[in-house]
Amino acid sequence: MIRVVSMPRFLTRKFYTDIFNKLLGKNKKLKIGFYGHPNSGKTTLANRMTNDWIGKPIGLVSEIPHETRRVYRQEHVTLSHDGVELDFDIIDTPGIATKIDYKNFLKFGLSEIEAKERAKEATKGIIEAIKWLDDVTGVLLVIDATQDPLTQANITIIGNLEARKIPFVIVANKIDLPSAAPDRIYSVFPQHTVVPISALHGENTADLYQAMVKRFR
Repeated sequence: MIRVVSMPRFLTRKFYTDIFNKLLGKNKKLKIGFYGHPNSGKTTLANRMTNDWIGKPIGLVSEIPHETRRVYRQEHVTLSHDGVELDFDIIDTPGIATKIDYKNFLKFGLSEIEAKERAKEATKGIIEAIKWLDDVTGVLLVIDATQDPLTQANITIIGNLEARKIPFVIVANKIDLPSAAPDRIYSVFPQHTVVPISALHGENTADLYQAMVKRFR
């Protein structure tokens, strides 16, 4: 079980600058993939990170309308700051699986023809989401600590990350909520780095940045 030792609560701007520079390396470009279920806190975390690192959020709203029957949603954000490029891919993975059954879409009121077309689109989305993994520095798999982490989406993403040897950190988010159970995530994925945080309140984000330096460099 890989846990992260907590950092002091109050940190200086120099700490964040050092972390940022270490993650950037010589290429001055950082490409991070944020994967996870809808509402797991990916956008909140991305805003938190850029605010800590460069003093401003990326400006994405936390809720963007999307169809619940869609398998994925991508938000591609590039920020330039002092000659440095930050590249974020924020990807929802609500239904990644090895097979998409069109019948799953019928409950949304679609006709059989529409459902089959939607299933075809969803399958294409899955393939694209997996392909995006090949173009990142590292991945943050954001898991809502109040939910069951043992989902097909999480398992599929981790399997693909391992197969491609892409460094990643599992982020157990929303530990500020009473129903959060990060230990459940530790127990399901004991061989991987798991960092419990509250992206909303900034709790333990320094621990996450330290883990990213270790895994992404």
